[in-house]
Amino acid sequence: MPPSSALSKRGGGDGGDGILAAISRSQVAAHGREAATMAKKLLRSTGKAAWIAGTTFLVLVVPLIIEMDREQQLNDLELQQQTLLGGPPSPAAK
Repeated sequence: MPPSSALSKRGGGDGGDGILAAISRSQVAAHGREAATMAKKLLRSTGKAAWIAGTTFLVLVVPLIIEMDREQQLNDLELQQQTLLGGPPSPAAK
């Protein structure tokens, strides 16, 4: 008996696998694979952009916020000390 193809063994010889194979080779499937590849690249580049934005924020913006908070606390402390010593509050502290 000559060796039969794997398609005919699985599909019973009615051509059912041939249809699936034809669909997987179709232009719609090719466009779907291409879209999936592009989506994967887009997701990867978006992740890289998010990493860059996040680290930039941590390196540049967070220290600025901390320094502004320290400056505000220092101004509040000076205003409180002036009030306790009985002097009029300075116009710059208002």
